[in-house]
Amino acid sequence: MIQDKEVSSQELLDCYLKRIEEVNPKLNAVVQLSAETARSQAQKADEQLAGGTILGPLHGLPMTIKDSFDTMGVISTGGTKGRENFVPSQDATVVTRLRNAGAILLGKTNTSELTLTYETDNLIYGQTNNPHNLSRTSGGSSGGAAAIVAAGGSPFDIGSDYGGSLRFPAHCCGVTTIKPTSGRVPRTGHILPFGGVLDFFQQVGPITRYVEDLNLLLPLISGPDWIDPSIIPMPLGQPNDVDIKKLKIAFHTDNKIISPSVETIEIIRKAANLLDNEGLLVDETVPTGIEQSYELMIELLSADGGASMQRLLQEAGTEEHTLPWLGLVPPIESTKFDALIIKWYKFRSTLLSFFKDYDVILCPVNAFPAKAHGKTNEELEAFSYSMTYNMTGWPSAVVRGGTSPDGLPIGLQIIAQPWREDIVLAVAGYFEKAFGGYKSPNV
Repeated sequence: MIQDKEVSSQELLDCYLKRIEEVNPKLNAVVQLSAETARSQAQKADEQLAGGTILGPLHGLPMTIKDSFDTMGVISTGGTKGRENFVPSQDATVVTRLRNAGAILLGKTNTSELTLTYETDNLIYGQTNNPHNLSRTSGGSSGGAAAIVAAGGSPFDIGSDYGGSLRFPAHCCGVTTIKPTSGRVPRTGHILPFGGVLDFFQQVGPITRYVEDLNLLLPLISGPDWIDPSIIPMPLGQPNDVDIKKLKIAFHTDNKIISPSVETIEIIRKAANLLDNEGLLVDETVPTGIEQSYELMIELLSADGGASMQRLLQEAGTEEHTLPWLGLVPPIESTKFDALIIKWYKFRSTLLSFFKDYDVILCPVNAFPAKAHGKTNEELEAFSYSMTYNMTGWPSAVVRGGTSPDGLPIGLQIIAQPWREDIVLAVAGYFEKAFGGYKSPNV
């Protein structure tokens, strides 16, 4: 619409600013607003367009960015007190790429401290609420991103996922996201940086209302930046080229760790039945070894006794934090650590072998819909459905599949083989069309 001059960048920006003004006092999703700078950039974008210059596919489009990413000239806290007034001198790689594509930074969205808990809350900005029910969590750690996108206050946001931090908020707030394959998108400029034994866990991806927007954004942020050493120049396929009817589907409703809610099970079965009725090969089967996911993830996260997290807090200058589990478990000795890493790689190998016979795994995002504030961490096993695919590094998309009896969104999780983001996005688009996808909250 901007490029066709149906609406100016300035008009669009004012619409989003008005919407943020309406909903943010209830949500506490946007924690820094760059209204005047954004207005100036929107005016420049309109002038460039009038002169025949288009910066890129996002020319003049506002965006918000999770506060775990550095944004030049805008306070970037990572949710930790030591960075309460930290203003970066340069952007994170993904932010630079989006700006180069023409996007305009409108504001920063709330995150949990260092992105390390499933409830978006911190000592600087406080708690973010779910736009479908303010008494419920918006998820974490990209809860501010999911909440404001769901509420119509931002066209898109960029978040990160270390154990479900993109997928769980999308599930809670009824929006869509993709956690790309490990090695697809640079983490340069993120509060939880690249590197370390668990480097494989964390990926960066977009949060949007519609799958077609994921299709647009993912190529713009992908590829090596020659800083993050784990990023591979792997070609990215096109979702429109995927023939859904040729895919082989595996699905499960229970990972043998924790059973999901009845409505979650019903939605997964409904999705599987839909594909079965379309003539696809659909099997109900649980990947061998998946029942280790929760225990193994916790062991890996705690293996260093919290040393890496302590380092990050020290680097930020943080003395008071919200990570109560930090330091409660001593580091394991070297022989046990070696055995743990071998166990992890056997886990990855066993699950990869499962994909010899299937193109897609369909399963819950989480065992339950969004819980009440303060209750999220009571059953951490519920997050094992997302943890699995951080440990494998496979691409995983989430799209709304249905609604709980009390009106909360329930997401479908779609996983594909490494580097097949095109498949997960194609299947997500299919389910979005079949089930209606995004629905505007009442906030």
